[in-house]
Amino acid sequence: MNETSGVSKFIENVKSLADSVTGSIFRGGKPDTDKARASVVYNNFFMHIQSVKTHVNTLRPSYTLGLGLIVFFLFAFVFTSGIFLMVYYNPSIENAFRSVKNINHVVFAGKVIRNVHKWTGEGMIVFLFLHMARVFFTGSYKSGREFNWLVGIVLLILTFMLNLSGYLLPWDQLSYWAMVIVSNIMMSPKELTDSLGITKFLDVGTMTTDFVFAGLTPGKEALNRVYLFHVMLFPIAISIFVGIHFWRIRKDGGMTRPEEFTPKDSDKSYAPMSDKVGGIFPTHKTYGLMELATGKTRAVDRDVENTVMSWPNLLIAELAVLMFTLAFALIYSYYVDAPLKEMANPLIPENPAKAPWYFLGLQELLSYSAFMGGVGLPTAALIGLALIPYLDREQDKVGVWFTNKMGKRIALESFIISIICIIGMLVFAIKFGWLRSWFPDIPQLVITIVNPGSIWVAFMILWSLFTIKRTGSTRMGAMALFVMFLVSYVILTYFATEMRGPNWGFYWSKSQWPIH
Repeated sequence: MNETSGVSKFIENVKSLADSVTGSIFRGGKPDTDKARASVVYNNFFMHIQSVKTHVNTLRPSYTLGLGLIVFFLFAFVFTSGIFLMVYYNPSIENAFRSVKNINHVVFAGKVIRNVHKWTGEGMIVFLFLHMARVFFTGSYKSGREFNWLVGIVLLILTFMLNLSGYLLPWDQLSYWAMVIVSNIMMSPKELTDSLGITKFLDVGTMTTDFVFAGLTPGKEALNRVYLFHVMLFPIAISIFVGIHFWRIRKDGGMTRPEEFTPKDSDKSYAPMSDKVGGIFPTHKTYGLMELATGKTRAVDRDVENTVMSWPNLLIAELAVLMFTLAFALIYSYYVDAPLKEMANPLIPENPAKAPWYFLGLQELLSYSAFMGGVGLPTAALIGLALIPYLDREQDKVGVWFTNKMGKRIALESFIISIICIIGMLVFAIKFGWLRSWFPDIPQLVITIVNPGSIWVAFMILWSLFTIKRTGSTRMGAMALFVMFLVSYVILTYFATEMRGPNWGFYWSKSQWPIH
């Protein structure tokens, strides 16, 4: 009797196995009701950072463009492909190049995985800039989201550092001489300290270079330290700040949206909206903490109009972005190989020796003034970006692209003026030279302060102030400044990439480079 009863129970357990597993995962039952769907989001370790309901505006592809998600997924690809590469990479100057070459030609699928690691890492930079632009142009750094804007800037810096440190690891000619350039950038404060005669008391450049590269020239210790930064310090820091970034989005009330929101018929094609206008839970007592909402915060005391359940609407949108990002990364990595030149040789310099493309704008500025190009102007740019949400406190039209028609006009004006002025500045500097060419004995301190880069930054600030004065809006001034920053970064990067050749000379195309 007991044996038969035990066997029967076992058989019943086997029959109900699917329901038991589902119930253990979805503690509120199958997600076939609004309450069960809410429970899925709230009780899931990975999904509870999202709200139970999502505003339709957040799901509109034309609003967020999925850019933040793309950056996150690219980082996930960088992380996972990096673990694979760590198995085969040897961080020593004797074996680094050989191990990378083996990854390319011996390890199964090694070249494709290295390509994925390379291009998704650099893709993070591109899409971070696009994401930052989206956040700025929709005014999404306001309404209590100022701190998250600062977190985004920290993530931008860390992403640059993550890519740069990885660029230096193959120990080929490209990476070695890029490391030399980075070392020179770190030494750039000496230009100022030498001009002021305080280098013997405060040699910031030498101390920084010695800390990062364990010396003034790249070598074994430099490679080991860069490898440590790349595989531990920067990934951990990015992971922490990504968590903070997502957490603040959730706690700041989710994505921004216009105060005056009107649903469109097209919204129903990807997010069927409920007709409910009240709460999604019954009024009787329950012990689910997701129903305990008290106090006055941005996410409390709001009705649920124009919202849909995050499960499955938001999840489907996120999976769609994931599939698109993965497909594009794999296709691009299959057809475009990450560069790998011959093994590093300190006796044969690259000419031109160039930094990674995302630092070439700095290298162009560096050619006019080491300190301003390497330290002064980048620091000024970062401070300016960080101060935007604190100097522009206008709260109207948050969540609206370019704020209004005036915003579009100011952005277009600043875009055109930036192109004309920065190209004109480059043409002038190439054709006529600069102060050192005209006055050979001019003090170096004057060159440091008065150079094309510093003049351009001063012009950007003046144009922004002029825009504020003529429009009476700090938002318009910030719009002008941000547009000019983006345009100058793109133009300087392109110019240094395509038009700088041997000895940092100007050439219309690489076909004009002298043949040695």
